[in-house]
Amino acid sequence: MAGKLYIVSTPIGNLGDMTKRAMEVLAAADYIAAEDTRRTLALLNSLGIGGRLLSCHEHSSPAKIAHIVSLLEEGADIALCTDAGTPIISDPGAPLTELAAQRGIEIVSVPGACAAIAALTVSAIPAKKFVFEGFLPRDKARKQALKTACAHPYTTVLYESPHQLAKTLSELAQICPERKIAVCKELTKLHESVLRTSVLEAAEHFQKEEARGEYVLVLEGAKESTTKEVADDEIAALLRTFIERGMRKKEAVLTAAQQLGVSKNRAYEIMLKL
Repeated sequence: MAGKLYIVSTPIGNLGDMTKRAMEVLAAADYIAAEDTRRTLALLNSLGIGGRLLSCHEHSSPAKIAHIVSLLEEGADIALCTDAGTPIISDPGAPLTELAAQRGIEIVSVPGACAAIAALTVSAIPAKKFVFEGFLPRDKARKQALKTACAHPYTTVLYESPHQLAKTLSELAQICPERKIAVCKELTKLHESVLRTSVLEAAEHFQKEEARGEYVLVLEGAKESTTKEVADDEIAALLRTFIERGMRKKEAVLTAAQQLGVSKNRAYEIMLKL
């Protein structure tokens, strides 16, 4: 009988956020697949938990992933955890869950801390609907990604490093300077803080103050008047991206319309011209 793959959330800063169930699963697992075995070992030691560790990170080879799945097929229960927070959410693990699902392995969620959700709850920005963008690209796609983030009619959540924070805020300020933003620093940690202000004021703040720690940005969604200004070439670029990813045309049109806040008819007409 095949084992189970447990997706285990771990604290993003405060060890007290480790759930009882997560500790029980880690203690009972035959193996623990970790993003960084050294950091996970330190967490396990602090909790008084032993365990056989396997590495599973963004650079793990297909052969390594296949080996972990073979252990599951042989009956081993394996807990997947990353350095902090919830695996898969801007963290390694997707290739493992994809292959495990293909092989018929049962995948079980052990929920807990997630920086994106924590930031939304303290942002004081409406979160009935939101878009999670994670880390922005560093290549040529960055400019379009920033425009897309500002065009979303829903609240947008971004992750950012301290080294890129000032640059990202400055670039956002060029597109949507008056938009509300919450800059959440070191959530659940000793130096946790939340700066709730406009994008322009946040950009000016971090031109003067050095950014330190880990950041989550919660950006207010675009108003209707803003979404109407989305250019045809921006819609076309997003449609091309979705098609290149393997989306069907109908799905690409619907997704682009939702993300950019334009009508489906307009997105469809642009699709016909591609």
